[in-house]
Amino acid sequence: MRLFIQIPCLNEEKTLPLVLENMPKEIPGIDDIQLLIIDDGCSDGTVDVARSLGVQHVVHHAKPMGLARAFRDGVDYALKHGADIVVNTDGDNQYPSEAIAELVQPIVRHEADIVVGDRQTAKIKEFSWFKKRMQHFGSWVVNKAAGTHIPDAASGFRAYSKSSLIKLNIVTEFSYCMETIIQAGNKRIAITSYAITTNPKTRESRLFHNIFEHMAKSGGAIIRSFLMFKSNVIFKWGAIVFGVLGLIPFVRFLVFYFQGHSAGHLQSLLAGVALLMIAAICVALQIISEVQRIQRKLVEDQLERTKEIEYAAPMQRVWAEQDEWGGYNGRPTGGPVIHEER
Repeated sequence: MRLFIQIPCLNEEKTLPLVLENMPKEIPGIDDIQLLIIDDGCSDGTVDVARSLGVQHVVHHAKPMGLARAFRDGVDYALKHGADIVVNTDGDNQYPSEAIAELVQPIVRHEADIVVGDRQTAKIKEFSWFKKRMQHFGSWVVNKAAGTHIPDAASGFRAYSKSSLIKLNIVTEFSYCMETIIQAGNKRIAITSYAITTNPKTRESRLFHNIFEHMAKSGGAIIRSFLMFKSNVIFKWGAIVFGVLGLIPFVRFLVFYFQGHSAGHLQSLLAGVALLMIAAICVALQIISEVQRIQRKLVEDQLERTKEIEYAAPMQRVWAEQDEWGGYNGRPTGGPVIHEER
């Protein structure tokens, strides 16, 4: 079983050695461990530092593309090179590298396909009371949208099985963290969490400037992900609410009408008809959204089959070359670094 540990980096030459220092060399159930750096437009010596510390795999971005794109390109590279499990950690040394050995065990034991590192945010000293509450509330919202029970939905310290990555489709441009949980929950992918203790803070976040920007972007990602799977629920409740509100004045008008006192109550008829028309529109939109949901599922099924074909061939080729040469990619172990331009 081959494990790829990917590290998205944006000018992390100072902290990257700390990340790699405690990186596990052997893990029970894992036959091969590979390190992958995603150079997201670094302008310092991050890549040189990585190579000097033995990192063989590098994916380059000419300019910063964001965490979601870095994650997606790293996963694509790892799967093309035969990864069975992909672990994502950060280049700022926030997450404990030594915890990777335990993080992947639920996948090794076939108990889960995704494992999220729970930072236990209530215990993080650097987080303010407000940030802790917002992290808790955000995780609650994500779990409601996904039907999951992940205590730290914003954590980027995660392990994914190959099968889960083939099923997931990252579309957000901000952060994949919320989106992948919502997709996993709605696609019935087994997901769990593992409690970790974070390292001391080394720098400010580069994803956002303040907590309010993070809340706005995360909220947008949650809403988009929710609408991908459950937009029909919104229209269903819209039809119910407007239908009930429309029936009240409409029935009121009918009562007066059959009593012969409908004069002066025309506004009730107009209000009732207007609200019932909105309810009817919601029913129509619910039907359309349900059809679109089915179409999206069929497209995703086709995409999943395409990924299985695409990622199966490279894996077979890599292992065949390993058997032939005693190394990877047609090179003996310890040979020249593997370098892929993006």
